[in-house]
Amino acid sequence: MEAGAYQGSPEPPLPSVMSPSRVAASRLAQQGSDLIVPAGGQRTQTKSGPVILADEIKNPAMEKLELVRKWSLNTYKCTRQIISEKLGRGSRTVDLELEAQIDILRDNKKKYENILRLAQTLSTQLFQMVHTQRQLGDAFADLSLKSLELHEEFGYNADTQKLLAKNGETLLGAINFFIASVNTLVNKTIEDTLMTVKQYESARIEYDAYRTDLEELNLGPRDANTLPKIEQSQHLFQAHKEKYDKMRSDVSIKLKFLEENKVKVLHNQLVLFHNAIAAYFAGNQKQLEQTLKQFHIKLKTPGVDAPSWLEEQ
Repeated sequence: MEAGAYQGSPEPPLPSVMSPSRVAASRLAQQGSDLIVPAGGQRTQTKSGPVILADEIKNPAMEKLELVRKWSLNTYKCTRQIISEKLGRGSRTVDLELEAQIDILRDNKKKYENILRLAQTLSTQLFQMVHTQRQLGDAFADLSLKSLELHEEFGYNADTQKLLAKNGETLLGAINFFIASVNTLVNKTIEDTLMTVKQYESARIEYDAYRTDLEELNLGPRDANTLPKIEQSQHLFQAHKEKYDKMRSDVSIKLKFLEENKVKVLHNQLVLFHNAIAAYFAGNQKQLEQTLKQFHIKLKTPGVDAPSWLEEQ
């Protein structure tokens, strides 16, 4: 018998299998083409899409939330300071000299507004009178032509009324110029200064609110938890103190310039008002016209109804 090769029971063929080490190396090689490792050790994927770094781009919603939080905290502190002052519990920073000047300014504004209202009423009434005089002069002139027996009498009255209407128009121009100047002083110049005063008062309340906070923290214990709060409170207090000092300086400067401007404006306008009224009621037409020329006041074309202050508004 011829011996041959041994053939045992048949077995299925083994599949081609990579060792775990070769599989891991293959996967790392594939991922290495998609990753860039910077010097700091942080990996940023380049092929899978853009990468947003939270440190570089801030969330707008978070910024708005932070602004609201700061505003709410500031409002709370200021409200607490105002209530505390009204109840007589909190201390208040007072500049006696500056506060006195502000009180005088507010009182003068009320008085100037009253003068302005009265002058506007006078202007409206004078306009109605001038309009009536002009109509009366036209009626006298018409009757002078149609009534031969009273021609001279109607003619005298017509001339008188027309002259009074002309002088009234001249006086009306002076009064309206006085009103315009005082209105600018009261509702623009003084009002602008009072707006700065309001900003100064708001800065003063904030300054006192943060000053009170700092004083309360300084009276408490000093440990690892409170020291950062005290440092932050000191920083906020210093910032509001600088703002308060700046606004106080701005108010002082504006009050000084306002006083100089007020004296100059009112001096000229009061001289104009006096000279115009005196010349009108004295019947001195020449002096009345000279007063308007002195203050460079131009009247409208004769014969055209001058609008009242209410119509101009």
